[in-house]
Amino acid sequence: MPIRWYGPANPEDPTYRHFARIVNLCLHGGAFAAINSGLWFVQGLRHPWSHLDWFTGTWAVLLVVHLAVVVGLRPQTEPQRPS
Repeated sequence: MPIRWYGPANPEDPTYRHFARIVNLCLHGGAFAAINSGLWFVQGLRHPWSHLDWFTGTWAVLLVVHLAVVVGLRPQTEPQRPS
């Protein structure tokens, strides 16, 4: 099921901005998985690349930092009032 935003696109809305950050994180993760799996596959078919592990590790750290930023900037929820 695709991710969708139901409602008007308001860049001033904190929930909408958080949703945009989540979509960007998903795109970042997908690009990481596709490119790195392709590079490792090609490396297995051909000659070893000495710096591929550093490339993958650095990109993985950047992906984790991106995740930390998305989680850190999530909008605060209002506490529920007892009824």
